[in-house]
Amino acid sequence: MKAVVMAGGEGTRLRPMTATMPKPLLPVANRPIMEHVLRLLKRHGLSETVVTVQFLASLVKNYFGDGEELGMELTYANEEKPLGTAGSVKNAEEALKDDAFLVISGDALTDFDLTELINFHKEKGALVTVCLTRVPNPLEFGITIVDEAGQVERFLEKPTWGQVFSDTVNTGIYVMEPEVFDYVEPDVPVDWSGDVFPQLMKEGKPIFGYIAEGYWEDVGTHESYVKAQADVLEGKVEVELDGFEISPGVWVAEGAEVHPESVLRGPLYIGDYAKVEAGAEIREHTVVGSNVVVKSGAFLHKAVVHDNVYVGQQSNLRGCVIGKNTDIMRASRIEDGAVIGDECLIGEESIVQGNVRVYPFKTIEAGAFVNTSVIWESRGQAHLFGARGVSGILNVEITPELAVRLAGAYATTLKKGSTVTTARDHSRGARALKRAMISALQTSAIDVRDLENVPLPVARQQTARGSAGGIMIRTSPGVPDSVDIMFFDERGADLSAGGQRKLDRVYARQEYRRAFPGEIGDLSFPSSVYDSYTGSLLRSTDVSGIAESGLKVVVDAANGSAGLVLPSLLGRLGVDALTINPGLNESRPTETADGRRSGLARLGEIVASARAAFGVRFDPVGERFSLVDERGRIVEDDRALLVMLDLVAAERRSGRVALPVTTTRIAEQVAAYHGTQVEWTTTAADDLTRVARSETTIFGGDGRGGFIVPEFSSVFDGTAAFVRLIGLVARTQLTLSQIDARIPRAHVQRRDLATPWAVKGLVMRHVVEAAGDRSVDTTDGVRVVEADGRWVMVLPDPAEAVTHLWAEGPDDASAQALLDEWAGVVDSAGR
Repeated sequence: MKAVVMAGGEGTRLRPMTATMPKPLLPVANRPIMEHVLRLLKRHGLSETVVTVQFLASLVKNYFGDGEELGMELTYANEEKPLGTAGSVKNAEEALKDDAFLVISGDALTDFDLTELINFHKEKGALVTVCLTRVPNPLEFGITIVDEAGQVERFLEKPTWGQVFSDTVNTGIYVMEPEVFDYVEPDVPVDWSGDVFPQLMKEGKPIFGYIAEGYWEDVGTHESYVKAQADVLEGKVEVELDGFEISPGVWVAEGAEVHPESVLRGPLYIGDYAKVEAGAEIREHTVVGSNVVVKSGAFLHKAVVHDNVYVGQQSNLRGCVIGKNTDIMRASRIEDGAVIGDECLIGEESIVQGNVRVYPFKTIEAGAFVNTSVIWESRGQAHLFGARGVSGILNVEITPELAVRLAGAYATTLKKGSTVTTARDHSRGARALKRAMISALQTSAIDVRDLENVPLPVARQQTARGSAGGIMIRTSPGVPDSVDIMFFDERGADLSAGGQRKLDRVYARQEYRRAFPGEIGDLSFPSSVYDSYTGSLLRSTDVSGIAESGLKVVVDAANGSAGLVLPSLLGRLGVDALTINPGLNESRPTETADGRRSGLARLGEIVASARAAFGVRFDPVGERFSLVDERGRIVEDDRALLVMLDLVAAERRSGRVALPVTTTRIAEQVAAYHGTQVEWTTTAADDLTRVARSETTIFGGDGRGGFIVPEFSSVFDGTAAFVRLIGLVARTQLTLSQIDARIPRAHVQRRDLATPWAVKGLVMRHVVEAAGDRSVDTTDGVRVVEADGRWVMVLPDPAEAVTHLWAEGPDDASAQALLDEWAGVVDSAGR
């Protein structure tokens, strides 16, 4: 006997899950519903099966193919238009006309004994046998009444409670003889219960009802879909589960990584190659799909998570459904009954209320509160560039596919035949992404100079030597699972805001240039880049007095790429240097704030015991450094900026220094004391770079370990700043602690507040209004200056749903009070 599986329905009540996926492919316990149906058919000897398809038919065909993997023979009958339950089977008549056949829905979960159903049909000599079952609520089903012999007496489709006269309903499973096709008109919509069966009964044809024992769930609503998952996990339905039951009710599939310090409370299912980190908690009736990542602190209870989903740290999922390829970012909360469609992005600390539907390909911004369904628009703002270029979690937000598209867009902004310099840090992720981007550049008619693993300043300097631009890929500082893709202009500086917008437009429109075969770009690997960099640096920077000073310094390369350039530099400087942690460590391409702090503490101990003049610790890409004075005490980054400023200004006695407006106003006092002036810039690195290119600029810094040495380069360069610092200290013959002691203390406080995109403009208007007649500086954001000199700055983040606040006063308490006051202004405006 053959079987017919009806798999053509649209499943409109299950949207948004079925917006991009046919209902039969919806996973139950990590297998499509229809696969459970096919396995049931095979268990009962029905291996020859015809599948009727219509809505998203190609997806069903591509998934199951000819059925070989299941040990079955599958053929397909495609409907050009919906033909109803009977019309769709009529469409497959050619394959079914020779013998009795079984009809079953591809989107109902059951473990009925189909062999008994077929035997009953044969014993009764029926033309049609309807498989029936008893349900507590028959309102959504067709009620069927049978007599003592099992013959059907009456059908009633979708009754009201006043019409309910039985709890025996039609499951949509039938055994039929081919003569039934005589009652189905071809190529028009025809329904079994509404059209064919009434006519058969009118003519007295033998229609019987078989009341089956076992499990049956028509997965037609979100509630029934979630219930089906729970029933499988509870063992209420007999289906095959992949994987191993590692403890009662806890199923883990092949290749899954479950940390022993995670909490699992079954029954639950974790799909193949999923990863559950320490501290994550997964509770009963949760299904985690294939390749899902559940980060530490995440909590899942009665959640159904489809394949390739990222569940961020501290996120909370309860009774919800998450579509495939969706990213749930840190501290998000998705409530009971909510459904998130495929390929969505749920931003950090956002809340999706119960029963909300978010349709596929939508973005929910960070911090958003969503209490209505998101169908057409996105509740968020797409931003390509952030403070560090294009940043995101590796293989979640930043994938090889995105890298290729980005490189293609960047190439399109340049002329054919241009040269782009590429570089990376020492992480494997950066290496893989760079290779993808190089291929995209070459196939867009761009020649590529690949520096491979070099410090960021070296990549910038080499870019400035004849390239039209550059790309550097590095691990995000302090975030080991994220990467930054940084784009440079022809000077090696970060792309300007205008350049970023141009790249953003090309990327958004997907208008990528493609090269003809003869235009494919060349790939070269420059040699002697470190000697070139070191020679240029020593020629540009004042190193007089270093060799004669007898200075001893301790240099911590922090196992990063800064260590690659130090050997050729320190020997030529003629300084007594002790280098620690020089080797590269691929497993640690960045370090946490705590790790960096402990590293600085160890550096301080070495500096003090070695009686060195000072110590520096580079960041992993050599762009920034932190200082330790001769006593081994850590000089905080904002304080190090003032120390460097004092040294430079005292030696030069004229010119300008470039500082972001968030810097303490003590910097003005230090600069003025030595006859120099401060030019305040925005917080954007490209603005500091712009000012640093001026011939009158003698110094620049951002207060976060980034320093600009204008005579050598207009960008942040840790190595160049280190060389300049050695020269300054050697010539001034003062210790760092002596210089630090003569600079007044600064009292700056900072806070970040979550602010939805939709109210950012309103917040800034409220800030300006609240300033009243006080002095207002709009160099970047809004800086409000009080009559007594205290100031507060409010700056909306360009890439995240956040507002940044800084406040400075004569002491910490005063600064904190001012910060609290204006945080209240921002909060009240954002509500």
